[in-house]
Amino acid sequence: DDTIHIRRCRLRLDGFVAVHANYEPGELVTKPFVFSGKELVVNYSTSAAGSLKVEVQTENGQPISGFSLADCPEIFGDHIERVVSWKQGSDLSALEGQAIRLRMVLQDADLFSMQFR
Repeated sequence: DDTIHIRRCRLRLDGFVAVHANYEPGELVTKPFVFSGKELVVNYSTSAAGSLKVEVQTENGQPISGFSLADCPEIFGDHIERVVSWKQGSDLSALEGQAIRLRMVLQDADLFSMQFR
């Protein structure tokens, strides 16, 4: 049988590798690092029941006031560039140049990339 098959594959922008959590929530905590910029932008995808939340911590793992998990509304959907915000907004410029950690809680979600800008 001489048939020709054509397949089209598409790769998500910055989506070659992802941190994945099933319906049972999972966490990712970064090592301490110093950033420049004023906003955190994430590339992620959740199911209809899934979500992503982000907490900014001190280098010792303590939540920074105003940027705790409780201050971050659930993020859901499928976006290549979504600015993370907390109750007080998305501006992280007051923390620029300080050593911080990020704690990300995912439920039925994939996190492909994150960047500060």
